[in-house]
Amino acid sequence: MTQALLYGVFGIALFGIGLFGVLAIAHVVKKILAINICGVGVFMVFIANASSGAAPDFVPHAMVLTGIVVAVAGTAMALSLVVRINALEKPEEGA
Repeated sequence: MTQALLYGVFGIALFGIGLFGVLAIAHVVKKILAINICGVGVFMVFIANASSGAAPDFVPHAMVLTGIVVAVAGTAMALSLVVRINALEKPEEGA
């Protein structure tokens, strides 16, 4: 089993675990975490495809680095929206 195949198999497995989490879990923060797990699986598949040829292709590596930055920003935005929605649903006590 080559390293690229191993990365690809684990990437597909992580994507499946994340997809199951998105579909089966009702808690919003856990769904955000499951979406991040799906993203890591996709990144691993990109890296596996980039290193499977004779000469390594650097474009998928650059896409993964950009995707990590976008995933961190998207996660921060999603978590801030969850905090804001919870604050609107539960009025502050003592006011």
